[in-house]
Amino acid sequence: MRSFIIHMSSSTARRPNAEKLCAELPNAELIEAVDGRDPAQIAGVTLHPGNLHRPRYPFALRPAEIGVFESHRRIWRKMVDEGIDLAITAEDDLRVDPGRISAALDLLRPIATPDHYIRIPVKQRETAAQTLAERDGLRLILPKVIGLQCCCQVVGRKAAERLLAATDQIDRPVDTFLQMHWITGQPVHSLLGSGNQEVAGELGGSTIQTKPPLTDKLTREFKRAAYRAQLHLHPQRAPASSG
Repeated sequence: MRSFIIHMSSSTARRPNAEKLCAELPNAELIEAVDGRDPAQIAGVTLHPGNLHRPRYPFALRPAEIGVFESHRRIWRKMVDEGIDLAITAEDDLRVDPGRISAALDLLRPIATPDHYIRIPVKQRETAAQTLAERDGLRLILPKVIGLQCCCQVVGRKAAERLLAATDQIDRPVDTFLQMHWITGQPVHSLLGSGNQEVAGELGGSTIQTKPPLTDKLTREFKRAAYRAQLHLHPQRAPASSG
């Protein structure tokens, strides 16, 4: 198992946490993040205004969201090019509990294949369509609706290949796109109970989130709720039993 931590080298506030993750995750290395504010770094990205897929995404992509998406694609491409069958991919605002993440990887080791994309989320909000394994407070599920954020996941090479092929053009953030399993052809599983935390607030704040005026915030919440309702029309379903 390899580990890749997305980190922008100019982000000195996050560097200690990124280096700590390198010490705590197996065979880990830092991957330079793509800067979505630098036109040269995203010159090859074909962007659409939320209308590439259905449901339509109601918000404009921010430069930071473009950079995050392309940073994940950089890792997927590395996995495909170098034949890396499985890798943990993490963002540099992740905090792991070493004991819990070790137990989580022990549970996944006999299960995960190059076809898998398994989220190890910081928020335990997903509802299971199917439970695949359960042990010591850990639960591997196929969620009905895939959760947001890409702080930590185990990605297989074939999953990376599928996702690369589906993202030569983008119109929404990477975590939002990954929810669209009917577009990607990639089931997404989640391992709950890992103890993972997101600590952006301790590291100078999120690189993506901003604080809009109250009226804008209410409008965004309304649009977000409407978009979420459309996602619920496309749940993941447990495979039909062959028995």
